Amino acid sequence: MSEEDKVEQPIIIKKIKKGGGHHGGAWKVAYADFVTAMMAFFLLLWLLNVSTDEQKNAISNYFDPTHPQVSSSESGAGGVLGGLSVAPKGAMATNVQPITSPQPSGSAINNKSSKKSNIEKAKEELRKEENKRMAKAAEALKKAIEADKELNALKDQFLVDMTPEGLRIQIIDKDGNPMFASGSARMFQKTQKLLEKIGNIIKDQPNELSIRGHTDSVPYGTGAAYTNWELSADRANSSRRVLINAGLPNERVNNVAGKADTELLFPDEPTRSGNRRISITLLKEELTNPDFEKKAEAAAIKSETKPEKETDTTVDPDLLSPPDSSFLPKMGTFKRTPGKIEFP
Repeated sequence: MSEEDKVEQPIIIKKIKKGGGHHGGAWKVAYADFVTAMMAFFLLLWLLNVSTDEQKNAISNYFDPTHPQVSSSESGAGGVLGGLSVAPKGAMATNVQPITSPQPSGSAINNKSSKKSNIEKAKEELRKEENKRMAKAAEALKKAIEADKELNALKDQFLVDMTPEGLRIQIIDKDGNPMFASGSARMFQKTQKLLEKIGNIIKDQPNELSIRGHTDSVPYGTGAAYTNWELSADRANSSRRVLINAGLPNERVNNVAGKADTELLFPDEPTRSGNRRISITLLKEELTNPDFEKKAEAAAIKSETKPEKETDTTVDPDLLSPPDSSFLPKMGTFKRTPGKIEFP
C-alpha cells in the first residue's frame, strides 16, 4: 500500500435540527393554562362580589370541619366533607336556602329596599317610644320631689334635660347648700334621700345608666395626692352605691366616671359652686344594646302584619326642663354632650 493510501480521510458529522423556528409549540400549552387560570380567578372574584354575607358564611362553614353542623353529622359518602347526599342531612346541605342564588330581579331589589325602609321606620318608632317613656319618668321624678316637703326645698338643685345620650338627671350644689361635705365624697342625708328617690323611680326603666361626678376648678393644695379627679370619681361611685341600695340592678350601671372640672356648668365662673354636681344619664338603648338592630327588624316584621295606626309620641318639652332655673346663667341650659357616650 502506497503512502498516499495511508492518508486519513476527513470525518464529516452532520447535525440535523428538529423543530420549527419558534422552538416548538410547548409555550402555547403554558399560555392556554395561564389564560384558563386567569379566567377562573376572575370568575371567583365575580362570584364573591355577587354573593351575600349569609352565602359567604355558608361557604366558609362548609369547608370548616369543626363547625357543629358539619362535625355532628356524616355526609353522603360516610365522612366529613365527603360529598352531599340526596337527603338534606349531608355536609351543610340545606333545603332552606341554597349556597348560590340567581341574580336578583327588579322586584327582589325593590323588596330589599322596602325592607330596609321598614326597619328604619321601626327604629324611629322605638326611639319615639323611648323618648316618651323617659319623659314620663322625668315627670314622675319631679312630682315625687314636689310631694316631699324636705326634697321640695332642693327642687332648684334638681335638674332634668334630654341629651343626645339620653335622659340626664343632675343634682348640683348651691352656695350655702352643698350636696357633699367640702372636699369629701361623704354625702349629706338630704343627698342620700334624693338619690334614693331617684333610684326608686328609675329602677323599673330598662335603660342602662351612666353616673358621672363633676367638680369646680378649685384645686387641692400643692403636692396633694388627692385631686379633683379622685374626688369626682369617688362622689360618682358613692352615688352608685346609694342607687344600688335603693333597688337599682347592678347590671344596669354602664359606667361610673369622674370628670373633675373638664365639663363646667358655668365655664365663665370655674370656681362657682354650681359646677359641683352629680349627673345620672339614662342611656338610649340604641347606644348600649347590641341587639337593637335585631329588635328593630322584629318590630318591622310585626308591623307588616298589622294595620298602621297613628300614635301620639309627642314629648312635652316642659317635662324635660328644670322647675326653677333662675339661678342658671343666661346661656339657659347645660352644655350638651356629644352624640356618643364618652368614656374616660
